[in-house]
Amino acid sequence: MATLADQQIEAKPITPKSVFLLRFGSTIALWTVALLIAFSGHEVAFWGLISVFGLVAQWEFYQMLDHRGLPNFKVTAMLCGSAMLCGSFYYFSRFGLGHSYDFEMAVLLFFLLTVFTRQMFDRLRDDAPLRTMAYTVFGLLYVLWLFNFITKIVYVVPRAPNGVVMGQFYVLYLIAITKFSDMGAYLTGSLIGRHQLIPHISPKKTWEGFFGALAFSLLASLALFKLMPARLSALNWTHATVLGLLLGFAAVIGDLAESIVKRSTGVKDSGNFLPGIGGALDLVDSLLFTAPLLFFYLRLVVRVE
Repeated sequence: MATLADQQIEAKPITPKSVFLLRFGSTIALWTVALLIAFSGHEVAFWGLISVFGLVAQWEFYQMLDHRGLPNFKVTAMLCGSAMLCGSFYYFSRFGLGHSYDFEMAVLLFFLLTVFTRQMFDRLRDDAPLRTMAYTVFGLLYVLWLFNFITKIVYVVPRAPNGVVMGQFYVLYLIAITKFSDMGAYLTGSLIGRHQLIPHISPKKTWEGFFGALAFSLLASLALFKLMPARLSALNWTHATVLGLLLGFAAVIGDLAESIVKRSTGVKDSGNFLPGIGGALDLVDSLLFTAPLLFFYLRLVVRVE
């Protein structure tokens, strides 16, 4: 039988200070691992880190659907997602951009065929088959297909003359700007936020936080370009300014997009993968929109080859 002291310990609430310490510890650990892998130039290790977060985030998305009782074929989606991550890395690292696009389109086609085939073995119940297939396909496209643009960024930038990849520094640049946008939105919104941005999606988001996100992301972009001009040699000051604003805006949209999903499924966090932060999807939600934007900016505006 538990003593009164034991019951009091068990009932002790989690304080904001303890949440902050957990979040701070998780953030430091993640950045340490990411920086060590990036500066080591170890391609497989960097791909492994990307793959872990991508697959966990995708699994969390389908778990959110399950929480709401929304039908889906998560095992099929996870298998296709794993194939996409592995194949994209292999083709990008060995053969370049063109062959990877062909492989990715082949995976998406196979995925659609598999989902339709899988549905044929389930009973038809009004619109349930359409809902099941729609939720399944959306999960792969929203989470893993968008997140896989990080792999593309690694290889869209030409290698160094000695064959070492340089694209991982653009990924670090991407992550830093995205997270500074999130930080700016949180700090500015908490301190001076008065006017709600989109209250029916996220009541705590404010216009002040939105402009704070843009300011922080712009400053982060300019600072990183100043600190690492050789690592980010494809960019110039104009690119750094434009990307700071564009990626900051996309980060806000990405955060709001996951808020729509969480409100629709009735969950507060996508999971508990990271102490103090929440799930992997909570961590990468903004990257799902900023990564494709940076990739296409490099390809279409900077025109790296």
